[in-house]
Amino acid sequence: MKACHACGALWDGPPGTQPGRGETCGKCGADLYCCLNCKLYDSSAAHECRSRTTDRVRDKDKRNFCDEFEFSGGKSNPGKNSGDMDQKWNDLFK
Repeated sequence: MKACHACGALWDGPPGTQPGRGETCGKCGADLYCCLNCKLYDSSAAHECRSRTTDRVRDKDKRNFCDEFEFSGGKSNPGKNSGDMDQKWNDLFK
C-alpha cells in the first residue's frame, strides 16, 4: 500500500492510480504529489532526484509540477536506507 510521507497514513485512491497535484493526505494534510512521495526521490542523488531530465524542485515536501512523478508512498526512500548503501559498498569491494 502507498502511504503519506509525513504521517504514514495509507492513501485510499483507486488501485493503479496516483494522487493528483492538488491532493493532500486525509489524516495530516500533507501534499501527496511531492518529491518525498516519488519513486525517483533519492537524498543521495543530484538535486535529490534520480531523474536527469527533470527540473530541480526546492521544497521536496510541497506539491510540484514534475511530469515524472511516480507515487511510491513515502517511507521507502533508497537514499535514506544506509544499510542498503553499506551492502552495495561491500558488494562492490568483494
